[in-house]
Amino acid sequence: MAALKARYDHLLGTERPEIVEIVSWAAGNGDRSENGDYLYGRKRMREIDRELAHLSRRMKALRVVDPGEQLDTARVFFGATVELADEDDKRKIVTIVGDDEQDAGKGRIGWNSPMAKALRGASVGDLRVVRLPSGTKEWEVLEISYE
Repeated sequence: MAALKARYDHLLGTERPEIVEIVSWAAGNGDRSENGDYLYGRKRMREIDRELAHLSRRMKALRVVDPGEQLDTARVFFGATVELADEDDKRKIVTIVGDDEQDAGKGRIGWNSPMAKALRGASVGDLRVVRLPSGTKEWEVLEISYE
């Protein structure tokens, strides 16, 4: 939520006013059909307005969840950090986060990802099959924690 709000504030308070100033200046220079500053500025302003609308919709629909307040810590829900082992005993630690926060490189998987969907409601010792484009893989839940 904080990252979305910061991006929204930056676009609305910094980038958009700068573009409006450039477009206004460029419009005063005369012929707009061949004025690169004017054409680019208008295009960029439309992009910013679309992103502002998208961010606004996301922030309205968003609900902030504190994983530390999870009552049932023995099962996998939103905000859980889960240690898994596959058939070859390769271990992996993932944290289930919102889709906007996912970063596979840091082990943060989105709530609607195939892995998170398979893990929802799992307890320690459960085996879960994850269907991925590369095929199916079975994972065992070794540990669940909430920070």
